[in-house]
Amino acid sequence: MQNSFLTGSAIYLRPVECADSRTVVTWLNDPEVTRYTLRHRPLTLHEEEEFIKQVAQSQTDLVLGLVVRESGQLIGVTGLHHFDVRNRHASFGIIIGDKGSWGKGYGTEATRLVVGHAFDTLNLNRVWLHVYEYNQRAMRMYTKVGFRVEGRLRQDTFRDGRYWDTLVMGVLRDEWEAVDYSGE
Repeated sequence: MQNSFLTGSAIYLRPVECADSRTVVTWLNDPEVTRYTLRHRPLTLHEEEEFIKQVAQSQTDLVLGLVVRESGQLIGVTGLHHFDVRNRHASFGIIIGDKGSWGKGYGTEATRLVVGHAFDTLNLNRVWLHVYEYNQRAMRMYTKVGFRVEGRLRQDTFRDGRYWDTLVMGVLRDEWEAVDYSGE
């Protein structure tokens, strides 16, 4: 495990490095991947390199590469953004860019690692996210991890020729602590 920051049973999370830029740009220019993200325009290698440099210095963002332990392959990125130190919350995001890794539980494990870090190490009280209503796979995973729907932004995004709602989901520290994940 190279430069592991958070370690799970099947994956580990490590800082994203400029050398990862080529891989990440490929994902973020793939319409199948970006259908589930805020991206709506092409991304250049230079823009991704600058983003990685910026978040490495950020006090309000934590971006980590998601790596399969067995192969050492980078398959996605995840992290926390918009840290609000006073109110003790941050937003969560994840992209599994390697489509061959979809549906294998890596996103669930990564989400648990990051949310656990948010509560146990960063002393946050709430982690929240936005998810498009058509991303049923992600909503099932977020619910499994403990997130609850908190609200709906009606017709908030335009994709595939129509408007879709964006769901606001969140998990509170006491909700997180009440769940026993040891049996899974």
